[in-house]
Amino acid sequence: MKCPFCQQDNDRVIDTRASEAGAVIRRRRECLACGRRYTTYERVETPPLYVIKKNNEREPFDREKIRQGIEKACWKRPISGEKICQLVEQVEAEIYANYDTEVPSQAIGELVMQHLKRLDHVAYVRFASVYREFKDAEDFLRELATLERSPKP
Repeated sequence: MKCPFCQQDNDRVIDTRASEAGAVIRRRRECLACGRRYTTYERVETPPLYVIKKNNEREPFDREKIRQGIEKACWKRPISGEKICQLVEQVEAEIYANYDTEVPSQAIGELVMQHLKRLDHVAYVRFASVYREFKDAEDFLRELATLERSPKP
């Protein structure tokens, strides 16, 4: 590792710690040439993941889109920001566990709906109405009927 101060490639690691829930290794280093200290971070490099849209276009995966959709569905519901963050992390983890380089947008939507169904039925119906493009009240009634037959969260 080159020292950011003197550009020499002669250092030693003086401290190593896991951070970001073990996803990152933080190393404190000391340059043996100039004596200054600096910090480096190591993380696993994941290959880029692309979302295959309904029209077969591909775009880079963006967890922010998932968060925004969930936040809109949970608007004015008794669901904390922490719960929403956990849900986004769970969905993202499942996506990376099950898909290597491409994931269909339908799979993402279904995952989000599975999690919302367990969390809050109103948020679930809100999300489903946009995701499944409900056209009229009949679509809502059909979805509510399936909710009535499922266990409560």
